[in-house]
Amino acid sequence: MTSAAITDNRASAHFPPFSVFPELEAEADGRISHYPESKRSAVLPLLHIVQHKFGFISPEAIDWVAAKLGLEPIKVLEVVTFYPGFRQYAPGKYHIRVCRTLSCALGGSYELMDGLCEEFGIDRASADSHHHPISVSPCGKYSVEFAECLASCGTAPVCLVNDDFYEGVNVEMLKKACAE
Repeated sequence: MTSAAITDNRASAHFPPFSVFPELEAEADGRISHYPESKRSAVLPLLHIVQHKFGFISPEAIDWVAAKLGLEPIKVLEVVTFYPGFRQYAPGKYHIRVCRTLSCALGGSYELMDGLCEEFGIDRASADSHHHPISVSPCGKYSVEFAECLASCGTAPVCLVNDDFYEGVNVEMLKKACAE
C-alpha cells in the first residue's frame, strides 16, 4: 500500500488536511528553540504537534518537518515508522485503543475488541501490530487498534477513546462514549 493510499481513507474526512499556518510555524519554532545545539532533536516534538492538530502524520507533514529541521524526509519517516504511537493514516473520529497486555487480556480485552468490531462493522483482517495497526469502520467514524499496557492492570479491560481513559469497560460503555 502506498502512502497516498494510506492517507486516502474515509476517516480522513474527520480531520483537516495538512497545511502550514502561522500558529503552527510559531509553535514549531518554539519547540525547536529548546534544542539550540541540534535542531534534529526536535523531531519528536514536531511530530506530536502535527499528529495532535491533524490526526495523523501525512507525507506532506513529514516533508514539512524535515524541511524545518534541515533533514532528509527519510530521517523523519524513520522516526514515524519506528514509534507505534505515530499514525500515518487517519483514525476514525472515535479512535479506540484497547489494551492487550496480560491483565487486560485475562480481563477480556480480546473479546472486547471482537465486540467492538462487530458493533461498528470493522474488519481487522488486514491489521498488523506495527505498520497498519488501525482498522477503520466503513463509515470512517470509528477505528480500533490494540495498545500495549495502558497502566491500569487492576481495572481490566481498559482502553482509550481518543484521549479519554476508560476502565473496566464493555462494548455498551464504549458505544455511549462514542455517542454524539
